[in-house]
Formats: sequence, structure tokens, C-alpha cells
Amino acid sequence: MDILACPIDKYHPLELHVFEEKDEIVEGLIVCPKCQRWYPIREEIPEMLPDELRKETEDLPFLKKWKTKMGKQFDRVRTWALLKLSCA
Repeated sequence: MDILACPIDKYHPLELHVFEEKDEIVEGLIVCPKCQRWYPIREEIPEMLPDELRKETEDLPFLKKWKTKMGKQFDRVRTWALLKLSCA
């Protein structure tokens, strides 16, 4: 995590939220506290794609699956996701 930076604004350090962990982080969320963008970790792989390469059909199910683990973090992330989708 120390070497990861937001691909949009290059900010670091990023926030890590782990939802499922075995030997590695299986599923989780990486959040940029500066621009509020979020990046899912699925099947141990962080998906740090810019907005134009992301897919609503993948992002929304991920948010729905983990919203109970995200707590207050979900409000901030959901707001950004909805804004992103409404501007697409």
C-alpha cells in the first residue's frame, strides 16, 4: 500500500478497507481520501482503473455486496459512484 497512488490525482497514501482476507486480501476497497474515488480489490487484484475504463455493471454489484462492511465509508463512496454514473 505504501507505493500505491491514485491514478487520477497521484495522491498517496490511500485508505485500505479489507472485506475478505485469507493469505492475501481477497476482496476490499482502496479509497483516495483526496478525490474520493474508490478502487475495488477483487480476487486479490486491485483494479485501479481511470473512470473511463470502469464498468457500471461491475462497480454497482461490488458496492451492493459490501455495503454493510463499508459503514460510513459507503456514504462517501456511493455519492461518488452515483455522480460518476450520472455523468456518463
